[in-house]
This record gives sequence, structure tokens and C-alpha cells, in this order.
Amino acid sequence: MSKAAHFQKPENISIDPHRMGFEFNSDELPRDWLFNSPMLTTWIESLSILFPEGEQFFVDTVRYYRDQIDDPEIQKQISGFIGQEAMHSLEHKTFNSYMKEKNLPSDELDAFVGGLLGSVRKVLPKRMQLAGTCALEHITAMLANMLLEEENGEVRDNMHELMRPLWMWHAIEETEHKGVCYDLYQHVGGNYAERTFALILATSILATVLAYYHTRMQYRNGTLFKVKDVLWGLNKLYGRRGIVTKLIPEWLTYFRPGFHPWANDNSNLVERWKDEILSHQAEKYQRAKKVSKLHAA
Repeated sequence: MSKAAHFQKPENISIDPHRMGFEFNSDELPRDWLFNSPMLTTWIESLSILFPEGEQFFVDTVRYYRDQIDDPEIQKQISGFIGQEAMHSLEHKTFNSYMKEKNLPSDELDAFVGGLLGSVRKVLPKRMQLAGTCALEHITAMLANMLLEEENGEVRDNMHELMRPLWMWHAIEETEHKGVCYDLYQHVGGNYAERTFALILATSILATVLAYYHTRMQYRNGTLFKVKDVLWGLNKLYGRRGIVTKLIPEWLTYFRPGFHPWANDNSNLVERWKDEILSHQAEKYQRAKKVSKLHAA
């Protein structure tokens, strides 16, 4: 099959996986590590629980179609995407295990999303699964851009310093590979109606599951009925200038007929943060990377 016509990754972006080896120590990490708010902390923790099974779903949908690509550069990008998503799963599993130790239902909720995605695999056609992956990659790219932006960095700046590297690293790599699924989808015959419907469907399912997870997490955390914090958190997320509200214009760009993830070229943000965040990589993985480079030379 012929190669895809429009793969638009910027030249200054490389899609390389990095195992970071993050560790989470409850003696050093405060319980409410985002905005000092139980509401906001459990919201983003609920997102973390979605990642291991979600990232595996993304990998499976891409692997199904990758043999239809004969361009070696594109194959390299797909390999980078798969490697990065695998590392995200591993690092978030570590954090999710930390949450389980804090008596939060991360394992129960992880099993729930695994069952849900198992049903999706059985019910939806393969290309619709890929369209859904593209839609969810759009959402993760939006969240990543929010974390990396200099002028709108309140979420980043209000994370505890021990948690910030995990989320910033994830944001960097989500940005690096944000065009891979979309380009693959276009290559295998994707169309406007299908991809935009997939965004509406994926957003609806994600919002519902996240709300359920968040409620369960708050209940187990004993903060569901802390009215002042809940109201403050709801306004912070969904108010007129809320974290989620401010993402709506970027979400809507997906409905442009000529949309491409790299139409918003924010590769400068990757360059701004990458070296700083990779400095948090565990020493054993830094050594392994140096050895690998020596062997390659």
C-alpha cells in the first residue's frame, strides 16, 4: 500500500520512549497534592487510573493497522508511539499502586475500565476503535498542552513538586506523538463523519466514567461531602474560567474539515521542558540509556 501523503510531525520532535522509574513516598507526598484540594487531587488521580488499560487499548488499535504502512519513517513513529504508551502504563501503574496503599479503590476501578474496553473491542468495528483512539489522543493532547503552556500553567504550578515530573513527562510524550494515530487513521480510509462522531462518543463515555471514578475516589477518601471544597473544585474545573471549560475551544478544533493535531505546533513547549523533566529519570535508567548510546555508536 502506498505511503500516507501528509504526516506533519515537526522535525524538532522525536518520538522516543523513556522509562522514568518514578517512586511515590507517602512520607514526603502530601495527600492533597494538587491545589491543596481533595476535590482536585482525586479528580486527576481518577485520570491516572484510566491510563494503564486505556494506553493498552490505544496500542492495540494502532498495532492492528500498522502492517498497512510501508513507509519506514512512519513505522518508526508508530514504534515510538507504542513504546511511549507502554512506558506511560508502567509509570501510572506504579502511582496507582501507591493510591491502593492509601486505601483508594484504584485496583477496582482499573478492573472496571478493563472490562469496559473489553466490551468496546467486541462491539465496535476496528476502524471505529482507531477513530476513538484518535479522539482520546486529541483530548490527552489538549490536557498536555495545558500543562506545558507557560502562560496558563496554573495546574502545573499548583502541583506538589514530587508529582509534577510524572505529569509533565507524560504531557511531553503525549505532545510528541499526538499526530501518529490521526495520520494512521487518515491513511487507512478514515473520514470526517466517523472521526467527529467518535470524538462526541469518546468524550461522553470519558466524562461519564471519570465522574463515576471521581465520586468513588472522593467517597473512599472521605471528602465527598466536604461541601466547601467540592463547590470550589467544581468551579475550578467547570466554572467560566475553569480548567476544563478553557479547553472547549481547542476541543472544537477537531470539527474543522482540515484538522490536523500539528496544526497547533507547540513543539517549542517540548523543547522548553524536556531536558528539565528527564533530569528526574531514575539513575538506573539514565545509566542504561548511556550504555545503549555507547553500543549504538
